[in-house]
Amino acid sequence: MDSRKLEELARRNAAALDGGGPERRERQHKEGKLSARERLDLLLDEGTFEELDRLVVHRCHDFGMDQTAPPGDGFITGYGRIDGRPVYVFSHDFTVFGGSLSVTNAQKVCKVMDLAMKNGAPIIGLNDSGGARIQDGVESLAGYAEIFLRNTLASGVVPQISAILGPCAGGAVYSPAITDFVVMVDKTSYMFVTGPDVIKTVTHEEVTKEELGGAATHNQVSGVGHFMARDDAEALQLIRELLSFLPSNNLDDAPRRECRDPADRAEPKLDTLVPVESDRPYDIRDIIHAVVDDGYFFEVQEHFAQNFVVGFARLDGYPVGLVANQPAVLAGCLDINSSVKGARFVRFCDAFNIPLVTFEDVPGFLPGTQQEYGGIIRHGAKLLYAFAEATVPKITVITRKAYGGAYCVMGSKHIRADINYAYPTAEIAVMGPDGAVNIIYRRELAAAGGDADRVRQEKIAEFRERFANPYVAAERGYIDAVIEPRQTRPKLIAALRMLENKTDTMPRKKHGNIPL
Repeated sequence: MDSRKLEELARRNAAALDGGGPERRERQHKEGKLSARERLDLLLDEGTFEELDRLVVHRCHDFGMDQTAPPGDGFITGYGRIDGRPVYVFSHDFTVFGGSLSVTNAQKVCKVMDLAMKNGAPIIGLNDSGGARIQDGVESLAGYAEIFLRNTLASGVVPQISAILGPCAGGAVYSPAITDFVVMVDKTSYMFVTGPDVIKTVTHEEVTKEELGGAATHNQVSGVGHFMARDDAEALQLIRELLSFLPSNNLDDAPRRECRDPADRAEPKLDTLVPVESDRPYDIRDIIHAVVDDGYFFEVQEHFAQNFVVGFARLDGYPVGLVANQPAVLAGCLDINSSVKGARFVRFCDAFNIPLVTFEDVPGFLPGTQQEYGGIIRHGAKLLYAFAEATVPKITVITRKAYGGAYCVMGSKHIRADINYAYPTAEIAVMGPDGAVNIIYRRELAAAGGDADRVRQEKIAEFRERFANPYVAAERGYIDAVIEPRQTRPKLIAALRMLENKTDTMPRKKHGNIPL
C-alpha cells in the first residue's frame, strides 16, 4: 500500500486517540474525572475493546465549526467484553466540544445500539456531556430523539445501564432515565432538566448544581439514581458487578456462579432475628444476608425509599431478585416512593427472567393526607400490577406482619405467586389486632367502663389466636407451608429448583396499561 495513505491513517488515528489534547485531559483529572478512554479501559476486559467510527467527523460548516473537525467528533463507540461476555458501549469525551451531541455522533451511538439489539448484548452509556450541540440546531435534537427511540425499543430486550460521570442536562437526561440502571458519582456528576440559572430566572429559587441534580439528590430524594459511587473507578466497577447478575438479553439465562455455600445450610440465628413483639423493629437485611449465598447482597437504590429493600443475590449460584419490606424504617409501611421503587425492580426482573424472592413484613400502606394527595392509590397499584403481571418464579416468605391490601400486593398467592411460606411469627389479617378490636368490639369496650383495658387485652389475645397467625391462611392453601426460620435457605433453593422450568402466560394483547 502507498506509504502516504498509511501515514494519513496513522495521523487520523492519533488525532482521534488524542481527543481534546493533553491539557483538557489534565483538566478532567483535576476535576476528579477520568478521560473517556480511561473509563473504557477500566470498564472492559483488558484488550477487548474494538472501536467503531473512529474517523467520523461533524458536518457542520457554520459558526466557525469548519475550522476544526476532530476524528470521532467527541464520542467513542464500539464493543468489548465484561467477564468474557460481549457488551456494546459509548463514552462521551468531554474534552472535545464538551462532549456535546451532534447529528454525526448521535448516529454513532444509534449504530452500536442497533448492533446490541441484533446481537442480544447489553448497552452501556458513559455520559459526560454538555448536551445538544447548539451549532447543529434541530439536527442535534433529532439525534437525541433517535437515541430515545432505541432506548425504548431495547427496553426489556437487552439490559441498558447508564453511568453519569459528569454533566447531563436538558434533553440528555431522558436517555438515562429510560435505561434500566443509573450509576452516578458523588460530587462530580449531575442531572437536571433545567439548570440553576434558569430556575433562578423563572422561579427566583437559589440552588446549586449539586443540590439540584447531584448524585446524593438523585439517589436519596428523586430516585432517579440507582447507585452512588465515590469516583469514576468505583462507578465502573459497580457496572461490572451489576452485569454479573444479569443475562445478556431477555432470551438468555442469567450467569450462574459456582456455589460452595451448602444448599441445605440451616441458619439457627434466624429463629431469633424476628422479635416476638410485633411492634419492635429489626433489619430485614439481616435475614437476607443469613439466607443468600455467602451472605452477599447487591442492593439497588440503597438510599431511596429505605422502607423497601431491593437488590440481587444468589441462591445455589443462581441470581435472584430480592424484594423486601424494611421494618426498621417506617415500620415497613408501603408508601409512594417504595411502591414505585419496588414496581420498577419487579418489572425488570420479570423482563429478564430473574426469579423473585419476597420477604414480607408490612403493616399496610402509609396513612396521611400527603400520601393520599400524592396519589398513593395510583402508585401503590403500580407495585400490585408489577407483581401480578410477572411470570417468573415468585416465592414469598412472610416473616411477621401481612395486613390488609398490602398483604395482597406483596406477592400473595392470589396474584400468582408460586410458593408462599410463613414463619410461625407471621400475622396475616385485614388489620392489626389493636385496630381490629377497637372496631369489632367497640360497643363492648364502651360498656366495660373501668374494665375496658382488661377487656381490650382479652379481645386482642383472642383475635391474635383466631386470626393474626399463619395457620388460618395455611388451612385455606394461601400459605403452602409454615416453616422454621432456620430452614429458609433450603426451602427457597428447593422451591427454585422445582420452578426452574416454569412457564406462565398472559392474555394476548398489545400491552397492558400500568397505572403510571
